[in-house]
Amino acid sequence: MLSLWGCATPEFLQLPPDSIGVARPRAADSEAAPDRPLQAESTATPVSPSQSTVLQPIKQSESLGGTTVAPAKPSEDLWDRIRAGFAMGDVDPRRTAQFESFFAKKPEYIARMTERSQKYLYYIVQALDERKMPMELALLPFIESAFNPEANSRAKAAGMWQFMPATGRHFDLKQNVFRDERRDVLESTEAALNYLQQLHGMFGDWHLALAAYNWGEGNVKKAIRRNQARKKGTGYMDLKMPRETRSYVPQLMAFKAIVLDPSKYGITLPTVPNHPFFDVVEIERDIDVALAAKLANISEAEFRALNPSLKRPVILAAGLPRILLPWENAALFVNALNEYQGSLASWTAWRVPKTANTATLAKMVDMAESELRAVNDIPKRRLVTAGSVLLVKRNEKLDRDASAKLADTGQLSLRNAVSYKKTALRFRPGETVAQVAKRYRINSRSLAKLNRVTPGTRLKKGDRLFAYLRVKNNDAATVANGAQTIRVQRGDTLSSIARRQGVSLRALLAVNGLTTKSVIRVGQQLKLP
Repeated sequence: MLSLWGCATPEFLQLPPDSIGVARPRAADSEAAPDRPLQAESTATPVSPSQSTVLQPIKQSESLGGTTVAPAKPSEDLWDRIRAGFAMGDVDPRRTAQFESFFAKKPEYIARMTERSQKYLYYIVQALDERKMPMELALLPFIESAFNPEANSRAKAAGMWQFMPATGRHFDLKQNVFRDERRDVLESTEAALNYLQQLHGMFGDWHLALAAYNWGEGNVKKAIRRNQARKKGTGYMDLKMPRETRSYVPQLMAFKAIVLDPSKYGITLPTVPNHPFFDVVEIERDIDVALAAKLANISEAEFRALNPSLKRPVILAAGLPRILLPWENAALFVNALNEYQGSLASWTAWRVPKTANTATLAKMVDMAESELRAVNDIPKRRLVTAGSVLLVKRNEKLDRDASAKLADTGQLSLRNAVSYKKTALRFRPGETVAQVAKRYRINSRSLAKLNRVTPGTRLKKGDRLFAYLRVKNNDAATVANGAQTIRVQRGDTLSSIARRQGVSLRALLAVNGLTTKSVIRVGQQLKLP
């Protein structure tokens, strides 16, 4: 059975242990020319926020003592709508109170999170309303990512909902060289709510569904089976969980308490209008991010805040045929786009025909090597393998919008241009280590130290002498989602890999969750720091 988990709580939401073993949030919230005319028309027709679909009050009147009471009007403050939809009970009041106390001491932190949330909160609330899901879930991104769609965790979870790479792929969140839909506001929200609904159907309980979202459904199932075998309860508080998961729901409940009565905690929540912040505009042609922002009359930073899945300076319409824009700027963009006469995109996607270094590839596409490496995030001294997809400048030969295949499936695979392999050296009995080193043109002291002998040691039949010799085009290193990996070769050790790759052994161990005593096997993939 496939075991998934959606999130890995970011570092800034891990709290240090205290008397009841809760976690303290760390303060790391980041503040956060074609063949045919380039005329693109959007099918989106912006309307005023008042015309947007919102839940309407029940149309009825009640007679109280002969007085007709008119139905209540919907609140203009989204927080009121959220409060009205709360439906979950607390599971651990003591731990929840501890988090309430912590949040109450961090009004600036709460203010930054709630200010950031205003761009996305209405959309999430609307989606929860349509699905008839508890409104507490609208607060989950506060706990997961401080409502930062560009958040990353140490465990490689990403986005507002903190999807791990594998879970994101399971829910069809595309992750390629051009975009990472774990950060896409629309796609990731739909995936998160689908997953939470799936988990609720699996466990029949929202608290357990949240535990599974944080810890993994397989782990929750195992914990339930263990308790059943011991004839123990199977509720949230009955199960043995990691401290982070045990504190997960109480953190959410604590934030819920603050939303219910912010004045009680000395906190002021900014008013969030009960109407959409952004509109969705469809695009039909590739367009540069900088130009899209300019046509919408917003800064590039504002544009990327609503379209954080974009990893490159161009939007490929075949892969992402829509953009999000502030409501009042959507109509401006559509009109400006229809009137625009110049080239929309200065970049296109290109599949690498052969394995080559970046200097060779840059000449093939008529670009400066430094620019090619910079726009594609390629480190120095790397070979790009055949079949990789790069973003390149448009020219007379490459003047086309990217195809759907390249836009949706493009990946980048790299190899070290020069690497080192542990090699057994040939020698004649009676030779010294220094003589062998001279023949192989390597440092005699380094060779002696590696083999735990002295340069003057004479070698006899049956002895073995090793050295790391340079080899070309070895060690395939794949770059996907920003992480570079290599495969373990026969005779490798963690120390030799770190030395060969020019990285710190400590960093290599940390990024792979290993220790100096960990055993590695041939063919195993290791991440490079």
